[in-house]
Amino acid sequence: MDSTSLFRLDEKVAIVTGASSGIGAHLAEVLASAGAQVVLAARRKEKLESVITSIGESASGFQCDVTKDSDLEALVDFVVKKFGRIDICVNNAGISDPEPAEKESPEKFRSIMAVNLESVFVLSQLVGRVMLEAGQGSIVNISSIAGLLASGQIPQASYAASKAAVVNLTRELAAQWARRGVRVNAIAPGWFPSEMTHGMFGDPHGQDFIRKRCPMGRTGELHELDGPLLLLASQAGSYITGETIVVDGGWSII
Repeated sequence: MDSTSLFRLDEKVAIVTGASSGIGAHLAEVLASAGAQVVLAARRKEKLESVITSIGESASGFQCDVTKDSDLEALVDFVVKKFGRIDICVNNAGISDPEPAEKESPEKFRSIMAVNLESVFVLSQLVGRVMLEAGQGSIVNISSIAGLLASGQIPQASYAASKAAVVNLTRELAAQWARRGVRVNAIAPGWFPSEMTHGMFGDPHGQDFIRKRCPMGRTGELHELDGPLLLLASQAGSYITGETIVVDGGWSII
């Protein structure tokens, strides 16, 4: 048996949210390259179409706002009607706006929780129903090292709280659905290039901060997320559920 075939996703159907740029766009491309039909979901139509064009025939798109339950319901309905199944869901959409906790408004806190946490539950519930009926499926939630430890120097209470909640939501859904064939796991990236981290990557002081703080002395490269994603999405990870794989160059071990 060719063990590499375990990582293939031929004939599988995947959804990726926040897929119009950065990590989301990359993850969608990885799933497509492994053989999946991928539905990319995001708010920005032009950017979404550009990513779809670059991936090719195995990609399609759906414009939606993940904070609107009706949009997520329409997304799942679209995928089921088009493909008849949902095998993989990557909850990637997320936002951050660092600000000291004493200055962060309750409204801003709630809006970040709506994108980073509430949408993860709602979409997981919707695709979970489809997967549970089929008796199989894999949900991969994108958390963050900010969900595992406090940053302090980059104050972002709402982001840290939301990503920590994603980790335990992942455990809870995994525990509820494990006997019914649906696996739920998470990936917690460290510092990777994206629109969200542009401020740090575009600032020499920010890059120096990351290099000095990270045991591996550098930021992550997008391709270094490929292995964890394919492991969790494919049969290669068939006995893994409720776990959070940390991909941070050792950031969280010191």
